[in-house]
Order: sequence, then C-alpha cells, then structure tokens
Amino acid sequence: MARGVQSPEKELRFTRSGQAVVFWLMAAVCLAVAVTMAASSLYRGENPALPHPLWAVLPLAACAGLVRLALHLTKHAYLLLSPLGIEIFPFFRPAAGMTLVTWQEIAEAEVDEGGRLLTLHHNKERTSGVKVALGPIRRDRRELLAKAVIGRVEKQSVPQEAGG
Repeated sequence: MARGVQSPEKELRFTRSGQAVVFWLMAAVCLAVAVTMAASSLYRGENPALPHPLWAVLPLAACAGLVRLALHLTKHAYLLLSPLGIEIFPFFRPAAGMTLVTWQEIAEAEVDEGGRLLTLHHNKERTSGVKVALGPIRRDRRELLAKAVIGRVEKQSVPQEAGG
C-alpha cells in the first residue's frame, strides 16, 4: 500500500545534493578510466603489455554504481520541513532511522557562522537539543533552510510568550 504525501505544497524538502557532487565526480573519473583502458587496447598489437579491453568493465561497473548513488542522493530527502516538524533522514536506512523533531519540541534554533551546523534547542537554557550537519545540503540551499526553520520557530514562540 503506497502512502502519498497528504499536503506536499506545505513541505520543504532538502536533499543531499551537496554530498552527491562528490559521487558525480568519482563517476566521471571512473568513466574516463574505462574509456582510456578501452582506447589503449587499440594499441595491444604494438604493445602486448597493455590491458585487455575487458578490464574496462571494472571501472565502468563502478561508474554505474556511483551514478546510481549520486542520483539517489540528489533525489531523496535529507531534511523535510513539514507542518508537524523537521524530519531528519540518515544516510543508511532512511525509512527505518528517520527522526522527527516536532515544532513544539523546539524552543530555539540557530545556525553556526559557517552555515554547516543547525542546532535545534529543546529549552531556552540550551541544555538539550539536536544538532544537524548541513554539509550534505548545497550551500545555496542552506540559507533557505536556516530562514525557514528560524522563521517558523520565532513565529511559534511569539504567541507563547505573549500568553504567559
């Protein structure tokens, strides 16, 4: 039974596209190695020490695996901001290891100066909380994420302070 997203227009999805760049580059290198090995086999008659063209299959297989991984990282969510809260998906087994931090659990949110770490504090004293690495997200998207999270937390905390 496939479960669809009830309100996709109310969600902000941030993928591991910043992390995927490394795998795209490694796939390009593997492809270049495979092409070089295959092309060098044209000169095996002159130099029998050159590798057989079938050896090019190994870097080509690695390239295929790296492309598949890069596509997965580019497509699937790392952080998902929804009306419930922030869903954090780990690298391995994201469906089983997903963590949900509801908006009600977050007292304050901050991003470090380098924009590489998001801290979600559970209380005003900042004694407990969740730290989320922003390295897997592209740099131009980190600022959007920071604005969205901090804006939502500030918007949520204003009525609580006014009421008490």
